[in-house]
Formats: sequence, structure tokens, C-alpha cells
Amino acid sequence: MPTYVSLIHWTDQGIRNYKDTTSRAEDFTKLVENKGGRVRELLWTVGEYDLVAVADFPDDETGTAALLQVGSLGSIRSNTMRAFSADEMTSIIGKTG
Repeated sequence: MPTYVSLIHWTDQGIRNYKDTTSRAEDFTKLVENKGGRVRELLWTVGEYDLVAVADFPDDETGTAALLQVGSLGSIRSNTMRAFSADEMTSIIGKTG
């Protein structure tokens, strides 16, 4: 399954409702699982980002749909990157010729 790393900022709405952050995280985990994925890690951070999420999805389209759904709720904005394991990277390098 493709892996994604999301660097997350709370919006004004998200920070106003910071006390709900752990319940929103549970809702996110349920959403990912309902779409056939898995949340590997969800960490609250101090600094430039408020949270970091690492999640696996069955495919790119499903991952994008889940992130759009969460973003539309208005509490977060995310910068998401596709991540690759060492085995995946070895396969990619093998395709370079």
C-alpha cells in the first residue's frame, strides 16, 4: 500500500477547538480504516507543524479522497508527501536503467 506523510497545520477553527484534537484524530483513524487504509503514526508536534501523520492507503486515489474529506471539515490544512520504503526505492532505482 502507498504510504503518505502529512505535515499538518491547524486552521483558526482547529486551534479554537484544540480540546477536540484527540477525538478528531480518532475520527481520522476510523475514516482511513473504512477506506481500507491504516494510520501508522499520528504525532502532535511543537514548531512549524501541529501534527504529523503517517498513513497507508490502498491506492493514490483513495488517499487523496480521504485527505480531501478531512480537509473539507475545516480544522486542518496539510502538506502531504508520498513516501517510499527501502524496497520500493530499490525497485524505483532498478527502473532507471
